[in-house]
Parts: sequence; structure tokens; C-alpha cells
Amino acid sequence: MKRIFLYLITVAFIAACSEDKPLQQQWSGTVAIGTSKLNIGFTINTGTDGKQTCTMDVPEQGAKDIPAELAKNDKDSLCITIPMLKAVYNGSKLSDDSIQGVFTQNGIALPLNLKVGRVEPDRAQTPQQAEYKTEEVVFKNDAEGAELAGTLTYPLNFDDFDKGSVPVVLMVSGSGSQNRDEEIMGHKPFLVIADYLAKNGIASLRYDDRGVGGSKGPLEGITTMNNMADASAGVAYLRSLGKFGKVGVLGHSEGGTIAFMMAADGKADFIISLAGSAACGIDVIVGQNEALMQLQGVPQKIIDDYTTALRIIYKDRVNGVKIAEKSKYIEEQCKNNGLLLTDALKVNLEKCMTYGGEWFTWFLGYDPAEAISKADCPVMAVNGKLDMQVLSKDNIPVIKKNLPPGGNNLIKEYDALNHLFQHCTAATALNYGAIKETISSEVLKDIVNWIKKLF
Repeated sequence: MKRIFLYLITVAFIAACSEDKPLQQQWSGTVAIGTSKLNIGFTINTGTDGKQTCTMDVPEQGAKDIPAELAKNDKDSLCITIPMLKAVYNGSKLSDDSIQGVFTQNGIALPLNLKVGRVEPDRAQTPQQAEYKTEEVVFKNDAEGAELAGTLTYPLNFDDFDKGSVPVVLMVSGSGSQNRDEEIMGHKPFLVIADYLAKNGIASLRYDDRGVGGSKGPLEGITTMNNMADASAGVAYLRSLGKFGKVGVLGHSEGGTIAFMMAADGKADFIISLAGSAACGIDVIVGQNEALMQLQGVPQKIIDDYTTALRIIYKDRVNGVKIAEKSKYIEEQCKNNGLLLTDALKVNLEKCMTYGGEWFTWFLGYDPAEAISKADCPVMAVNGKLDMQVLSKDNIPVIKKNLPPGGNNLIKEYDALNHLFQHCTAATALNYGAIKETISSEVLKDIVNWIKKLF
């Protein structure tokens, strides 16, 4: 889910600088890229030896502390290069707190005026102060030697509720190493959800994934099955407290798939799948690629040929087919299936043979349909129509087809929402960081109303 800024950058940048006082400031500004805007920040630090260093942040892309080098620094100018990126910023000092300049990358020049201060993206939904009780807790998955640290959030006026009457939700994050807030590009979806639940009489527990924050445990070779085992330990922990009523699981993306798996195993009293994969892994990833290529305006014939090759590669990968020469294998597939692909696309297909390690191979081969068909508790399963990662059109029908009938089930598709359930357009569906909204208020309301109808 996380992406790094545009391309790679080399930057030259001019700032205010005193001859007798080392520069130690934060600068930020905004560049316009088409119809989108991107914040860029520079932080200049001075060590005890007087040596200055610089880093760059691009908060909308989740990029922080990109290493930079100071090539020039005098009272009128400052030049910064960033080896891992390829761009140049040339500016001139207008005052002690402003710089006017141009940011150039890959031959494209963009105006970039800087002001003193750190880039702080607007995240209005992030709660600033808790009006309810929270508790730092740790639970264990003893079978796998994992220890998970999290935050237990109690609803407002918890002590006024009848003992054992308050429902509690365990939150399970999406793929990759996520912290307890499922933080991405300045957004903290799980924190926002926990806050909303607490204000509406529902408790929650969110936790750091293994290797993140306060959590630890074996990381090598883990798959969704291991992540489900951690979530199961979380549910068991909540039940052991004896403080709450029904225990549910709310999962996003991979966490939504885990929620289906736990429903099938009878480990949850209710589940909420937010953009959880319901189609088999190969279909999900091929669908992602097709949607992204269409968004980029790639001709459909090229998309069809590329996704055909991708599907063949992934099936062989799941089946453990050994490939000695990647390039030769690609050429054979193109010839045997009449596929016309550019050299760049062929190179990308070679990378797909090993990308993501064991977790990805397991995901490609997993089909959640059986787990969905065995769900024996109330299920809320929702997707955004503009989700480019777990396509609603490929996943909602699978849920409708396989989910056992039940009056308490809710399956819903939201117009104009992306994978994070932010309002967007098709063109901005992946611009998570540039969108101010963290999660649609309609989705939050639906979650609370659905849970309250159950109990």
C-alpha cells in the first residue's frame, strides 16, 4: 500500500543561511503535478562537529528521511543532492523564512516555493484527545512464540454499562508490516475507527504486527495463516478478560480475509470485512494489474497479453514449477500463447516470479470461497467501487455466491470509495496521502449501526 515519491531525485536548493550561525531549519512547499498537489519537506540538521546534513520528506507518499547531501551552503545559497532520487531544486532567498525556486525532475520543471516549517498533512479525522479510557496490553500466540502489543480502547462511560454487555472488536490489519493504527501516509484508519466505536458504546483492541512497534515474534516464512493465528490469540485474550460481551473481528484487506477464515473456524461472534479478498489470490493480483494499467491508459491488447502471461506465471509459481532461465521461460510463454510484450514488460514479469516470497506465493494460491461458505456468524462485508487493490467487481459476487444466508448479514458496495474507503475519483483512487479524508463517515456509521442491531 505504501509507495515512494514519484521517481528518484537529485535536488539543488537555495535557502537563508547566516555566516556565523549554522542553518538548522525545516522547509516545506507544494508542487503541482497535473491536477494533483504534493507536499515536499526538507530538514537541515547541524551536528556537534558543525557538519550539516539534510533529509527530504514526501508525506503523501509515506516517504520520510530520504538521505540528502549538501553540495553548497553559503549566506545566499544552499545546494542539496539526493543520490537515491534524480531531481534538482534551484531557489533563491527572498527572506529569512521564504525561498522561491524551481524543482526539476527528469527534465520536467515545477515551481516550488518553500516556507519555514514542517510539512503536516491535513488529517482532520485523527483524534487528538481521548475522551475515554485506553489501556496498553500484551497478548501472546504461545504456539508460535509471538508477543503482540496493542491498545485496548473502552467506550465512553464503560463503567455505566452492565457487565459483559459491551461488544468488543479485534482489528486486523492489511498485508505488510503494519502498526496498530494501520498507519499509511499520515492516515491512521484503525485509530479513527477505534475512536468512533468508543464514542458509540463499542470497545476495541488494535495491535502492532510482528516486528513492528512493541510486537515481536518469528518473521521468516510467515503467511496469512500465521497472521490469523496471531488474530486468534487476540480474540482468546479478549474473551479471557471477562469484561466484554460478544467478540468480533474487524479486518481490512488481508485482515478482511482473515476475518472470513476466523468466521469459518467459529472463533468470532461476528466479523466485519473491509475490502477483504474473497476471490482467489491470482484473480485478485491479476485484477489489480489490469485496473492499474487501464488507469494509466495502456492499450487493452497489451493489458490482455500481459495479464495472460501473469496468470500463467502465477499458476506455475503456486504449483512449484522450477524455472531455470527466466528470460527463456518468458519468451516461450509469449510464443506458445501468441503474446506481444515489450522488453520492459518481460523484465517485470521476471520479477513477478519471485516477488513477495513465501507470503505472496501462499496468497496467490489461496481461495477464500470455502471459508466464506462456512461462516457461521453474522458477516458485514463491504468494498469500495473505486478500490484498485481488491476490486469490488471481482470480490463482491464471490461473497454473495458463497456466504450462507442470514438475516443479519450485510454486503455492500460504496460508490466513489477506494481501498481505504476514502472518497475519490478513478484518477485519484490510489492517491491515499493526498486525500484529506481517512475513512468515509458513512462506512463508520454503517459499522456501528450494524453491530448495534446484532446485540
